[in-house]
Amino acid sequence: MTLDLDMAEIAKVFFEEAREGLDIMESGLLTLDARADGENINTIFRAAHSIKGGSATFGFSPVAKFTHGMETLLDEMRGGIRAIVPAAIALLLQSCDCLREMIRATEFEQPFDEARIESLTGEIERMIRDRPAALAAAVPGPAPPAARAGGSVAAGAGGWRILFEPVADLLRLRNEPVRMFGELGSLGGLTSRADVSRVPMLDTLDPEGCYITWDLTVTGDIAKAKVTEIFDWVDAGCVLQLIPLAADVMVAAVTVAEPDTGTIVASAAVPPDSIRSSATAPIQSQRASSEPGSIRVATEKIDGIINLVGELLITQSMLCGFADGIDPSDLERLRQGLSQLARNTRELQESVMQIRMLPISFAFNRVPRLVHDLSQKLGKKVDLRFIGESTELDKTVLEKISDPLVHLVRNALDHGLETPERRIASGKDETGKLELVAFHEGGNIIIEVRDDGAGLNKAKILQKARERSLVSADQEMSDEQIDNLIFVPGFSTADQISDVSGRGVGMDVVRRNINDLGGQVQIFSKQGEGSRIRIRLPLTLAILDGQLVRVGDEVYIISLLSIVETIQIKRERLNTVAGRTEVFRLRDEYLPVLKLYDHFGVEPDSRSAESGLLVIVEADGKRVGVLVDDLLAQQQVVIKSLESNFKAVPGLAGATILGDGTVALIIDVPGLIRSVAGPHPGTATALAAA
Repeated sequence: MTLDLDMAEIAKVFFEEAREGLDIMESGLLTLDARADGENINTIFRAAHSIKGGSATFGFSPVAKFTHGMETLLDEMRGGIRAIVPAAIALLLQSCDCLREMIRATEFEQPFDEARIESLTGEIERMIRDRPAALAAAVPGPAPPAARAGGSVAAGAGGWRILFEPVADLLRLRNEPVRMFGELGSLGGLTSRADVSRVPMLDTLDPEGCYITWDLTVTGDIAKAKVTEIFDWVDAGCVLQLIPLAADVMVAAVTVAEPDTGTIVASAAVPPDSIRSSATAPIQSQRASSEPGSIRVATEKIDGIINLVGELLITQSMLCGFADGIDPSDLERLRQGLSQLARNTRELQESVMQIRMLPISFAFNRVPRLVHDLSQKLGKKVDLRFIGESTELDKTVLEKISDPLVHLVRNALDHGLETPERRIASGKDETGKLELVAFHEGGNIIIEVRDDGAGLNKAKILQKARERSLVSADQEMSDEQIDNLIFVPGFSTADQISDVSGRGVGMDVVRRNINDLGGQVQIFSKQGEGSRIRIRLPLTLAILDGQLVRVGDEVYIISLLSIVETIQIKRERLNTVAGRTEVFRLRDEYLPVLKLYDHFGVEPDSRSAESGLLVIVEADGKRVGVLVDDLLAQQQVVIKSLESNFKAVPGLAGATILGDGTVALIIDVPGLIRSVAGPHPGTATALAAA
């Protein structure tokens, strides 16, 4: 179905919250077998119920119908009339995957996978139908919903009288009562009466407030569930009364207290556990939208920026007083104003950057399901742990790190952790440990994937590398250099290809993606004890901590994250490889020397290498020395894209404008290193030795 513009904007909120609800369902289901407590199953049920109610309100009938089956299964579990068994959990997890695809297809108006939907719907219906009749008596818990209401819950042969008193914020929260009444009218004959006694005088009226209550009558042979489904997408705090026209007694009256109290009060006619929470009760979390141009921001962050803008306006007023001239006696006041301007600008920058910061838990959330499915497939037992999941980083970085993390976790499960039998034979606990760790260090974020598995088989890696002529037969390599061979494109030690690994794709993609983010990846492994892969990333891609360097009259910027050290060149440590490429001996390794003036066609102060400085940079596990004339200041710079403003230039990651108005180019260190390794075989050998 196609929504009008206004409803499409409102539907975006539904799609975001539906994805959040699916994440909650999936997380709860993964822990349900280990922690089958009432609160956990209630949380899963509420998430499913919210998705069903929202989709029904917007007219997404296939989504609502499919979710209804899941909700029924979950309701039986939480009511104690169905045992929580692995088969049911597995079916619900598959249904979550299908529902996620349906929501995405609905959002982008794409066709559904009807065969999969029909298959899963059939499995859910069979599981509901095949529940043993004696189970309700065998499993303690509340009685089934039909028994609780004495069979009258679904009654409605003549229709229903509906008393609806919404909260004042109903319209502000983008709920549309007229649309709900239209859905009611599609069930049967509808008459309505509005009570406007609560509408205040014009001078105190809130145009976004809802002061009207309704007395509605819908006639026909209508099940109560059809009526309550329409009101699922109303906010907490409403009063909803359903009275069957064929009876003079009230079947249900539900009053939900204000959201901040968290209290639910029910009339004596309905047991408290039959009350269902509102479909639009917001999930209180800061959540990135799936759309790249959208992000939710906590109100307190916006308030902080507004306060800082106010401070800037005060500072602007102070400085505007000097527009007509400066008296020498006012110099101190001018200095204070400039100092205050610098402080406010810095605080505003930090606050704006905080808007884009999200906890890394949003990337970690994909891992439990992956570990659950893959460990079962591989026959391994895994204890998954998260450390520092509240660590924040830029939304763009967060989105781009998710896929590399998945690759690393898959490799740890497939290649790292052993089967229970092998672990016991090697003196380990049968359950392997897998940890995802995140923390801040020196203005960067560090992410580590750790396992206590078999570690890298260095002898096998070296053998495979020699078979593929990546390493010469007589070349000596350190443990670190051998470990880094797994990042070579197409390299794999798997004896057979499977759908999990063995095709030689994955680790090279991990390194490339991380390098594209301006980061680095390292691996530390000890055979028989496990592996640790460390990813170092900038907190944001919008601002760079850079080192300004000068080559002739030009100024370039190198990311501090890539710089290892800077040294003064000594002639006796320089050698020439293959008659054309210079290498520099730094302690026990030889580094290719990259001359920026040759690479970018700039006239240097001197073409003698020993007259300049060598900036040692690292990327892709390789190091080179970048020859520059001089080091200037270190400063944060705002990155401007060359590709969007001019065109992509090899060796450059972007540009920035310095304080004096000049443009400085930002060096793409990984790109430079690849260019050095490419043309000259002698340089590639030096890089391998490095």
